[in-house]
Amino acid sequence: MEYKDYYKILGVDKKASAADIKKAYRKLAVKYHPDKNPDDKLAEEKFKELNEAYEVLGDEEKRKKYDEFGENWKYYEQAGQNGGDFDWGRWRASQGGRQQQQYEDMEGMFGEGGQFSDFFEHLFGGGFRSRGQQGRARSRRGADLQATMQVSLDDVYTGATKQIEVNGQKLNLKIKPGTYNGQVLRLKGKGRPGQNGAEAGDLLIEIGIAADARYELKGKDVYMDVPLEMYTAVMGGKLQVAVPGSPLQLTVPAGTDSGRLFRLRGKGIPAPEGSGDVAGDLYVKVMIVVPKNLSEQEKEMFTRLMELRK
Repeated sequence: MEYKDYYKILGVDKKASAADIKKAYRKLAVKYHPDKNPDDKLAEEKFKELNEAYEVLGDEEKRKKYDEFGENWKYYEQAGQNGGDFDWGRWRASQGGRQQQQYEDMEGMFGEGGQFSDFFEHLFGGGFRSRGQQGRARSRRGADLQATMQVSLDDVYTGATKQIEVNGQKLNLKIKPGTYNGQVLRLKGKGRPGQNGAEAGDLLIEIGIAADARYELKGKDVYMDVPLEMYTAVMGGKLQVAVPGSPLQLTVPAGTDSGRLFRLRGKGIPAPEGSGDVAGDLYVKVMIVVPKNLSEQEKEMFTRLMELRK
């Protein structure tokens, strides 16, 4: 039977901090989440494996128990190599009352219903299943759920309310102005239900700003190309810029070249309310549009202008 190396599954060292373990889990969970990998059985199994690993390593006490049990797995392997069968029941009994208490704790840790791997079924199953109705099942907080959501740049500028469906339940998610790409929003109590009266887990939603041909996003700064009439470029004037939220008016000086970049401070991604952060900037590149289908009179005027410029 294969030993489950949860540290390897999460890609962390055995001395990794709780914060590093959590970070590694979240990154991988988003990558292999079923919503991102529909009908992908391999990704689904990987996602289950990640959740099982984090279920153990994400909790200090559970991690300690796993490390203690894992150290004894070498005895099982040795027994198998010698043609024997390691007696885990005898090993559990040899641990005394302290070990029995650990196994009782494991019931709350893993629950019932075969949600975890054969490794733990074999390693821990007999420890608490044999008790039958002797002890009362411990309560356990429900697992957190991971999801992703795409929003538009307009939503990030002005704010919006989006509706999502989780486990058949429709939920309203408020997108506040200044929500950034990769931000994780938490809906408390909207994860998996807890066991034996424990609280439900949370729903963690990672926000992604959808690509838009009109804009390019670089951090909190927004870049866009805007057409500019040749006459305004030559003579100067006002240019309407259709940015998310509300349009802006840009003053174009006379003699503006095509490709000139204008910086509008604080007009990029807004800062979240009360955050103390600074809003991003908006960069507008003007692209001169040459007039087409000139009339005879217009051609005559351009000819006269060319002669004057000689």
